[in-house]
Amino acid sequence: MSARPVILIVDDEKNTRDGLMRALREEYAVASAENGEKALEWLESHHADVVLSDLRMPKMDGLALLSRLANREPRPVCIMLTAYGDIETAVEAMKRGAYDFLPKPVDLDRLDMLLKRALPDAEPVRMAKCLRDELATRHGFENIIGTSAPMQEVFRVIQQAAPSRATVLIQGESGTGKELVARALHHCSPRAAAPFVSIHCAALAPTLLESELFGHEKGAFTGAVERRKGRFELADGGTLFLDEIGEIDAALQVKILRVLEERKFERVGGTETLHVDVRLVAATNRDLKKCVEEGTFREDLFYRLYVVNLTVPPLRDRNGDIALLIDHYAASLAAENHKPVPRISAEAMQRLSSYPWPGNVRELRNVVERMIVLNPTSDWRATDLPASVLNGVRAASSVGATPVGNALRDREKALIEEALLLHKGNRTRAAAELGISRRTLHRKLNEFGLRETGHDK
Repeated sequence: MSARPVILIVDDEKNTRDGLMRALREEYAVASAENGEKALEWLESHHADVVLSDLRMPKMDGLALLSRLANREPRPVCIMLTAYGDIETAVEAMKRGAYDFLPKPVDLDRLDMLLKRALPDAEPVRMAKCLRDELATRHGFENIIGTSAPMQEVFRVIQQAAPSRATVLIQGESGTGKELVARALHHCSPRAAAPFVSIHCAALAPTLLESELFGHEKGAFTGAVERRKGRFELADGGTLFLDEIGEIDAALQVKILRVLEERKFERVGGTETLHVDVRLVAATNRDLKKCVEEGTFREDLFYRLYVVNLTVPPLRDRNGDIALLIDHYAASLAAENHKPVPRISAEAMQRLSSYPWPGNVRELRNVVERMIVLNPTSDWRATDLPASVLNGVRAASSVGATPVGNALRDREKALIEEALLLHKGNRTRAAAELGISRRTLHRKLNEFGLRETGHDK
């Protein structure tokens, strides 16, 4: 969908159509149709924010077109063009839902003023359309897939929050797709044409993170050989996504709070105050309310972030989406690896759907890709599944087994041990393999009594 508003010009006079298109195409995306029937045909496969239609046309006139558009979802803003003597008809058109009318020949200055007034009314419709287009697009990992009730709630919140400038806090376990949700919020907002800038807060030491966020002046510290813009500056006019915001230290929390409240900051080592217009979207896999209670996260920053709260459900809570995700990744990853699309047996799919997926969508994608690359045939049977999946299914379903929560805990511990073994104890690489921060990994090692395992590199 075009980032610019779309205007459809409907008029049986070619000169009028061509003249209006030339006048509007610099600022808008413009299309034309010679009558109401052609306009409806075009609208079957395209979206228009504004329909600029003549009243008198052969085959289907402006009033008939207006009636047909009344039940259309989403409904474009309709502005009618009328010749001298048709004022009564134009008034009737407004009674039927037209936004306004303009006499012909069209005064381009008046038209410009009218469009500027009408388009804000069309903006929520355009954003909703954009959201549907974004969520319907299925390419690689740049999409959100799900028909389950929990995911429909996620889509609903995105649709309501995207057109606003409100700060959004996205919560959810690692691997659930929080950054995809942040990108959808940006793509479907009025800021879509501006930058989307992201940073993983837990991946950098506090001093480096401060420089990354706010930039620095030349000579601010050893190695600062030139001035550098930070992520807030780079995201000016757009969206800044702070992933793992629960991991930042207290000093940086204060600086981020100031930007949210005052929309200004200074670069590291600088005195010039910079002003930015940035929409902040933050994500965390931690319980920030609990962090506030424990004194590790500022309460005032928490409530600044908590304007819109959106929780991405773990895969075990959206079991009905598992088959959809497997089919999607099987097709896309097979194409990437130049392999045939696998045929998955009913038993194999049942086993995959019964697995609790502690690593969520990220783990599912990795399992599918591993099988596509390593399985000698494109026929997947239950016995071809990785042992981790088969053992996880048994742990979660066997009679007399520990509760599911304990089974998931055991599987999480096993995954951490496997990652550390794979990377010979290197915690940084193990954390990257697991899709979590080093700080989170360190906390999990303590939680599982694995303090002596691994080393920092």
